[in-house]
Amino acid sequence: MPIKLIASDLDGTLIDHNNFIPTGNLTAIEDINKKNIDFAICTGKTYSITKDICDKCHASYGIFGNGTQIINLKTGEEIYKNLLPIEDFNACYDLAKKHNLHVHIYSDSEVISEELLYMDLRNYVLNGSKSTSDLSFKTVNNIKDYVLNNKTPIFKLVISSTGDLSDLKDEILSSLNLNVTLIRKKDFYKDVIINKEYEYLDITPTNIGKGYALEYLSNFLNVNRSDVMAIGDNINDIDMIKTSGVSATLADSYDEVKNIASYITQNTSANAGFAEAVYKFI
Repeated sequence: MPIKLIASDLDGTLIDHNNFIPTGNLTAIEDINKKNIDFAICTGKTYSITKDICDKCHASYGIFGNGTQIINLKTGEEIYKNLLPIEDFNACYDLAKKHNLHVHIYSDSEVISEELLYMDLRNYVLNGSKSTSDLSFKTVNNIKDYVLNNKTPIFKLVISSTGDLSDLKDEILSSLNLNVTLIRKKDFYKDVIINKEYEYLDITPTNIGKGYALEYLSNFLNVNRSDVMAIGDNINDIDMIKTSGVSATLADSYDEVKNIASYITQNTSANAGFAEAVYKFI
């Protein structure tokens, strides 16, 4: 059966580790659109952070916040949204502070932090420190107080550290019904944008993930699972790859993703591995 929907991760997949989109990838997206195949960006970032990239790539749909929001990018219609309950945010924030760990959150238009240090700093650097009507970076004295006073909608919460967060992940999962993904940006996967090694817990509501969101979008479009292709490189792409009928990952992806993908490209993200994967199957 022909591919009818292609979903791709951004960082490390469509975009290389230096935040550059290879020309070959943009050409591949043009060919996807020429074949009338729906193209969906599927990212852990919020829409406000990725809006310019979505426009540049002429994506039809966007799955944001690792699945907390789905938007029809052709019309601006919000197809799906699932926010983090305030009581779960409070519990996670308190646990993080008990262990003296860094916290930042994403609303629909804000990245809110008490100090820019890890993924929040990375997003700040990549977005040129811009503050617009679509996106602003807020540094506050206390995130919990800020959320309470402003009734801030929380799409995602992130806890970061240079140390090991696996015990904290277990602690959160033992007491709260949430989706928690541990991602390590160390050694080969070091964050070259801010020149730091760290790991973080990506925390979203339960039953949320790129895989769940991709399945939801597929059903919304009446596309069979066998006609869906997913391309990703990181731990948070695993359930998306498992959900799709055809899957691909890149030569410089995490080993955990390589172990389950249908196809591993010869090329890295910097050498248009995304385009190689696309042309393999369309």
